[in-house]
Amino acid sequence: MNAVWSAGGDDLLLSVRLTPGSAKEAVGGDWTDAQGTRWLSARVRAVPEKGRANDALIALLAKRLDWPRSAILLESGDTNRLKRLRIIGGGGAQARLTALIATWVEQT
Repeated sequence: MNAVWSAGGDDLLLSVRLTPGSAKEAVGGDWTDAQGTRWLSARVRAVPEKGRANDALIALLAKRLDWPRSAILLESGDTNRLKRLRIIGGGGAQARLTALIATWVEQT
C-alpha cells in the first residue's frame, strides 16, 4: 500500500486527484489508478479555467493543513485531474502533516 505523500528533501510531495466544479469543497478519501498509485481525493467549487481550480485546491489545502498558501506549489498536473503538489518545508512538520493527511485518506 503506497501513501499519497512522500518526502522530497525538506518538503512533502502530495498526490491529489481533483474534481473541479463540485457542489462543495472537501478533502477526503483516496483513489487508486490503473498502475496502483494512490491519490488523495479533493473537490473544489471552482471551474477548471485559467488555473482557478488549481488555485482553489491550494487554498483549500493551505487552510486544512494550517500551512502558508505560498508554501504549497503545483509541481505537475496543471491541466490534469491528477496533481502533484510540493509542500515547502513540510518535512519539518512531517509527523503532524502526514497524520492529518492519513485521516483524510481514511474518509470515504
